[in-house]
Amino acid sequence: MAYQSAVRAVAQETGVGRIAALRGLGELVARRPGLRAPAVAALADHLRTPVEADGWDVDARREAGRVLAALLRPAAVAGTPTGPVDPTAEPEPPAVDLDLRAATLVDLDLSHVVLGTVRCADARFLGATSFADARFTGVADFARTVWPGPARFTRARFLDHAAFGRARFRSDADFTGARFAAFAWFGRGEDELWEDDPAWETIEETSPAPWDEPNEDDPHWPVAVLMGDYQEWSEGGDGARFVGPVSFRQARFAGPAWFFKARFAAAAPFHQARFAGPVHLDQPTVDLTGATWAGTTADEPVRWPLGWTPAPAGPDGVELVPDAAVGPYAGQLADVDPDVRRAGLGTLAALGDARPELRQPVVDTICGYLRMPLSFGLAEARTDAQAIELELRRSAQRLLAARLRPSTDASGGPPHWPGTDLMLCGATLVDLDLGGCHVGYADFTGVQFHGGTGFAGSVFTAAAFRLGGDGRASFHGPVSFAGARLDRRRSVREVLGEVACHAGVVIDEAVPPPE
Repeated sequence: MAYQSAVRAVAQETGVGRIAALRGLGELVARRPGLRAPAVAALADHLRTPVEADGWDVDARREAGRVLAALLRPAAVAGTPTGPVDPTAEPEPPAVDLDLRAATLVDLDLSHVVLGTVRCADARFLGATSFADARFTGVADFARTVWPGPARFTRARFLDHAAFGRARFRSDADFTGARFAAFAWFGRGEDELWEDDPAWETIEETSPAPWDEPNEDDPHWPVAVLMGDYQEWSEGGDGARFVGPVSFRQARFAGPAWFFKARFAAAAPFHQARFAGPVHLDQPTVDLTGATWAGTTADEPVRWPLGWTPAPAGPDGVELVPDAAVGPYAGQLADVDPDVRRAGLGTLAALGDARPELRQPVVDTICGYLRMPLSFGLAEARTDAQAIELELRRSAQRLLAARLRPSTDASGGPPHWPGTDLMLCGATLVDLDLGGCHVGYADFTGVQFHGGTGFAGSVFTAAAFRLGGDGRASFHGPVSFAGARLDRRRSVREVLGEVACHAGVVIDEAVPPPE
């Protein structure tokens, strides 16, 4: 009876009365540990209510998070959340499942907690958040979460799959010393469901956090797709996005480490990280100093950033070392100095011009640079540093276009790089001109095209501007597709579908797709 009264008071009180009711519930459950699981579930239900609904304001959410943390911490560390914990100790009492899907959390500190299955997809973590030294004994699902403030997973242990697909980290993120025992997924954010999965019955109720990224329309990335819709590992929408610095120093990946289509806007050190399975980690800001890989050829595909290569095997597997074969390029696109980045673009262009076997890796690296999230608004007044960065990106676009345009080769310009693919999913591109270019496959899903965009006379083996009806590209300025062929079999209008256009569009349907 006392428990029901305490839960009822949390639901009915408002303001300071609710704060007191939350504390009272925590004190009651502390004396009766058998009530931990239902109390955690009740608190999670309240945290999933819409912001400001029923008086659940910032203060109430912060206090509910504190009570939740106290209930989830093992008794040995409850009251000393920053103290040392033996990560091999059995949780006492047993781990509790946590369902915070689409919840709004404020200054949540779940450091040192022991959890079962965690379902936090589409949640928003406002303020500073910590899962430092947390132990996840079941699947940990953080897909499509938003982290406006610092996020700490320092020394966290994931004993089952960990999913951060399409998570948006807008400030610092720290995974230093984290342990991933199974799949570490930082790729696309869509759930893949079997046709008979009961989740389809409630998928329409899924409420992703608002897409309020600078310079971007909402691409309406899909939440879920039918298992088997994606035939290749390279398919799907945007991956995790890190706008601020992120650290994976000394992290351990016992299973696949999947960062395909993830984006890093700042330094991403993986110093002394340990990999032991399939890896897709090719972003230009990634630093693998001291990292090792214990995988085999059976773990394909394995992708590292251009400029890093496996060295001969040692006791911990092969070490990732700077690749002298692509010198003088040595990760200059990750440098904070714009002059160094500019020189890096020139070095990459020269490498591709001289060595055809490096052209696709070079293009992938430049596309990775162009996919780095912009942290400032294009419509706002810019600092000198921001103006320089924008011009560097335009230079990268021009560098690619000059080598994808056969006419430049004939006129004494750089050589043509035929059959090259462009992987620009989710990028923000400004004044892109691919007019007259010949390209292999191009992924423009979710791309934000600003300024004037030119595809006039361009020819693609295939191009994607949307994922079915979702993940659409947006044109914020005028665009011309006059005389363009975006696909071998489909017309321009069929390829574009329901993309968002905010200005004039020129489509010359007099040019049919080839037979």
